[in-house]
Amino acid sequence: MRKILSGAARSERLAQPPTMTATFDPNDPRPVTRVAVVIIERNLAGAYEVLFAQRPEGKPYAGHWEFPGGKIEPGESITDAAIREIKEELGLQISSVEQFAVERFSYPHAHVELNFVTSAQWSGEPRGLEGQAFAWQSPRNISVAPLLPALLHEPKTILRKLMNRTK
Repeated sequence: MRKILSGAARSERLAQPPTMTATFDPNDPRPVTRVAVVIIERNLAGAYEVLFAQRPEGKPYAGHWEFPGGKIEPGESITDAAIREIKEELGLQISSVEQFAVERFSYPHAHVELNFVTSAQWSGEPRGLEGQAFAWQSPRNISVAPLLPALLHEPKTILRKLMNRTK
């Protein structure tokens, strides 16, 4: 069952952006922006779910669903960035993270290195502190759309990797 938790019902107001693909261009001359991406996990009544957040208006890919997170500041570790970003965006306290995957993509607006981490060790109730909608979803049955292109990148999508996990 899909449960959307939101401080503001924004998903209905946003126009559906065009579908775009994510690729990596090794010749992209732009500096790489390092990002901590946090896959927040829970097991609710035996069902494995992960938390998605919807990108707010005014940001690239507004309306797309993603795993929450943000830029890694200079001198900051991936773990510290993950903990900071989740507290700022969702009000959750992350206790620990585990490295999951690293992917690079060249989007029209930025060349990014996405450092995916997982966390099943967190406390609090998620709140959209930046006005964003969020939803718990099973990786096997995702009903929110559209997803960020990086989550759908073949041949080894992040979502496909998550389907084999149970917590």
